[in-house]
Amino acid sequence: MTTAASGGLEALARDRDIVICCGSGGVGKTTTAAAIALEGARRGRRVVVVTIDPAKRLADALGLAGLTNEPSRIDGPWPGALWAVMLDTKSTFDDVVRRYAADPVQAERILANRFYRNISGRLSGTQEYMAAEKLYALHEAEQFDLVVVDTPPTRNALDFLDAPRRLMRFLDHRLYRALMAPTRAYLKAVGLAAQAFLRTASKVVGGEVLNDAIAFFQAFDGMEAGFRERAERVTELLNARETAYVLVTSPRRDSVDEAEFFAGRLAEEGLQVAALIVNRMHPSFGPGSAADAETAASKYAGTPLGPLWENLADLRQLAAGEEGQIAGLAGRVAPAPIVRVPVLHSDVHDLDGLAQVGSYLFG
Repeated sequence: MTTAASGGLEALARDRDIVICCGSGGVGKTTTAAAIALEGARRGRRVVVVTIDPAKRLADALGLAGLTNEPSRIDGPWPGALWAVMLDTKSTFDDVVRRYAADPVQAERILANRFYRNISGRLSGTQEYMAAEKLYALHEAEQFDLVVVDTPPTRNALDFLDAPRRLMRFLDHRLYRALMAPTRAYLKAVGLAAQAFLRTASKVVGGEVLNDAIAFFQAFDGMEAGFRERAERVTELLNARETAYVLVTSPRRDSVDEAEFFAGRLAEEGLQVAALIVNRMHPSFGPGSAADAETAASKYAGTPLGPLWENLADLRQLAAGEEGQIAGLAGRVAPAPIVRVPVLHSDVHDLDGLAQVGSYLFG
């Protein structure tokens, strides 16, 4: 059960460079991302689908035992090519350090630093920035024509939109500049506030930990320009015309509320929803309303047809209720095309299942 506007999805798989799927958990977002990637490969494109979600949903949908931070090739009967990646925050951070270090010696100083090893996979905001970094790296690679992103199922799924700007603000922060100071004389010059922070931090986390942190920032010296330039380019890419944002939901009230939140988050960034996909919709089974079916059920009461018309009335009532649930969201994201995917007989766990979903998404 699709709309005539499903042609908009075909254009995404055919023409865009990046498609980012966002939505709450359990709405079929991962399956949708994989199906869009598969359609791109069917159209002869070289496609990579990447998940930021550490769960194995993408690997399961593609029929793979697992995924890594490096693209895994998926063979199939399509003229293009298909790969899949699962974001590994620390490995991506390590790659970034090696890229911007002045030489291998500086890179190894940072990678061996205990403070760096502790924060590279755990620091708040690191995952979001590395997701944006990974997206940019895959986009820049000549190996791929299309990058499809499956965001994690949380309200913070779109924090990577602001991550490059947060990094630039951090590099400009006075405390960061203090920690980068090569001598104590310079540290005194930055003011009492920074000195007080360092004294307090030393008491809380210990002098050894603080020394590791200072050593890390000093080892980082000279790499800021590369990080800043890359962050600016990532921000431009996230806002570029070749990047499309697909909103995925189900007709449940809580899922629709989450989808409206994501739509608002994109609007705050000045971005538009390129398509709305509503999974697990119940069909209305032909023309006519629930009231029409109820009338027929009364007419045929006491005959074998009566219960059948009653069931049809219930199903049409359910379908009408779901349409009512998504009406406000559909209006909010207009003129984005809307695609309705019906409830399937089973979960998607292989390429055949993805092809079935694709038949609804792309007609």
